[in-house]
Amino acid sequence: MEYTTLGDTGMTVSKVCLGCMSFGDPSWRDWVLDEEAGRELVERAIELGVNFFDTANMYSRGASERVLGDVLAEYDRDEFVVATKGYFQMREDDPNSGGLSRKAIEQELDASLDRLGMDTVDLYQTHRWDDDTPIEQTLRALDDAVRRGKTRYVGTSSMWAHQFAEALHTSDRLGLERFATMQNHYNLLYREEEREMLPLCDREDVGVIPWSPLARGFLARPHEELEATARGAAEAEADRHPYLANGGREVNERVAELADEYGVSMAQIALAWLFERDTVDAPIVGTTSVDHLEEAVAALELSVSESDLAYLEEPYEPVPVSGHE
Repeated sequence: MEYTTLGDTGMTVSKVCLGCMSFGDPSWRDWVLDEEAGRELVERAIELGVNFFDTANMYSRGASERVLGDVLAEYDRDEFVVATKGYFQMREDDPNSGGLSRKAIEQELDASLDRLGMDTVDLYQTHRWDDDTPIEQTLRALDDAVRRGKTRYVGTSSMWAHQFAEALHTSDRLGLERFATMQNHYNLLYREEEREMLPLCDREDVGVIPWSPLARGFLARPHEELEATARGAAEAEADRHPYLANGGREVNERVAELADEYGVSMAQIALAWLFERDTVDAPIVGTTSVDHLEEAVAALELSVSESDLAYLEEPYEPVPVSGHE
C-alpha cells in the first residue's frame, strides 16, 4: 500500500479509499452486499493496508455505517481514518432529516456516530450543496461540530466551483473551520472537474478524493458488456451519466487496448491514470468483490508511460456536467 497526506489536514491516508456504498442492506439496492459480505470486504481492505474508509448516512439507510463501525470496533480505531456524509433526507416523514440546516447537521451527525459506534469521526462531509440553507449557517454548525469533538475535519462533495469558492471565502472571513476535502465526480470518462474545481482545490490545498473512479463500471469492461452486471444495467437504463458520449466509447476502447498490452485489467489502467493525477489524493473505490478490491490496490504498482496516459486522454470531449444532484 502507498500512503499520502490528505490535503493540508496532516492525516496520512492510504491512496486507495474503500467506498462503503456497496454494502449494508440489499433491500436498499439490489446490488448491495449483505453484512457478512461487507465485513469480508472491510477486513480484506485492512489486510491490504487500506486505512481510509468513506461511507454516508444514506447508504442502505444507515446500515453501511453500522457494518463499518462493527468491523472497525474489533481493531484499534485510532489506526483508521473514517469519513461519513450527510445531506440527503433519511426519513420520508421527517423533512428535517435532510439538508444542511443546523438542526439536520446536529441530529444526523449524532445518528451517524451512534451507528458507527464512535464518539468522533475523522471527516464529516456535506453530501451536496443545500440551496435552502445559507452557507454561513451550515459552516457555523460544522465549526461547532469540530469544536465539540464530534468530527476532526469537515469536507464536502460535488458542487459548482463558484459555490466551493464561496464556502472557502466565508470560512476565512468568519474564522470558521474550512472544508478540507472535496469528494467530486472525476474519472477518465468525466473530466469536467479539470476546468475549475481541481485548479481551485490545488490552489487552496484541499484534499481531492474522487467518487466513481471507474465511472460506475464503464471503465472496467468493454462498452459492449456494460449491462453485464445488475448495477451496470440499472445505470444504463437510467442514463444517469453520459459516459459513452463525446469520445467516451473510444476512451473505453483505448483502456481495453492498453489493459491487454500491459497484461492487467481495464480497471487497473483507469485507476493508474487517476493515481498519476497530481491533484488527486485518494480515489474512493467502491466494489462488491474482494478480487476487484485486490486489483485496485495492485494498480498502485502499475507504471503507465506518459505517452500511454496521453493516449488515454486524447479522445475526450466535453460532456454535460453531472453529479451535482
